[in-house]
Amino acid sequence: MRLAVLSDIHGNIRALEAVRADLSKHSPDVIVNLGDHVSGPLQASATADLLMQEKYVNIRGNHDRQLLDRPPEKMGPSDRAAFGQLDERHKAWLASLPPTLAIEPNILLCHGTFASDLEYLVENVVGDGVQLAPVDQIRERLGHAALQLVLCGHSHLPRRLVVQGEVWIVNPGSVGLQAYDDTGTSPTHYVEVGSPHARYAIVDWDRQGCRAELIAVEYDWESASKDAALGGRPDWAYALKTGFALRAYWTS
Repeated sequence: MRLAVLSDIHGNIRALEAVRADLSKHSPDVIVNLGDHVSGPLQASATADLLMQEKYVNIRGNHDRQLLDRPPEKMGPSDRAAFGQLDERHKAWLASLPPTLAIEPNILLCHGTFASDLEYLVENVVGDGVQLAPVDQIRERLGHAALQLVLCGHSHLPRRLVVQGEVWIVNPGSVGLQAYDDTGTSPTHYVEVGSPHARYAIVDWDRQGCRAELIAVEYDWESASKDAALGGRPDWAYALKTGFALRAYWTS
């Protein structure tokens, strides 16, 4: 089985269209999308419309949940910007998405971890950044289920690793946002991929094992950056253009 794995689109329709065009070369059997579909100052409504018409296997991310579980005045600016574009169809679609999903008995999808959409599965916050967690901590976060392949997102950092020779973990990285500062959790920290390319993964899964390719795709990030700037988000504008966080700019 060949899986195309997407995550963390964040309303970046340009990046999503570029990824869609590129993944068509790989002829995936299934396309999975691991959450945080629309949050941000870009094209939330258009992104939701596109995803709703496709036969992707979608799950819910923390920002998708936050668009539904609180009033706009209690949202952060990225969620609030997206919320203003969404209609009741979009909200109903987001509400229908599961937080985790098994697409086969030993293949599980999650946004963060199985316990929380706000936790990183394979990273720890260290200082004002993140780094790969020790293997025993990753195993603890996986729990005791008989897993062979876990597809996760949330950190926006492309990863492929094998835990103790047993469990493959693949994070495709983010389709739509290659750097951010996280002020919603403690401690506050930055995540930076280091280039503006849209990211996704192709995973081949069969009796011979797992083969995972992490893919970076060029798209018109200059225009995406300009959209973010027009939306009053210099932090997003810088991140979209460079893949690095604008460290002098903090928001809540």
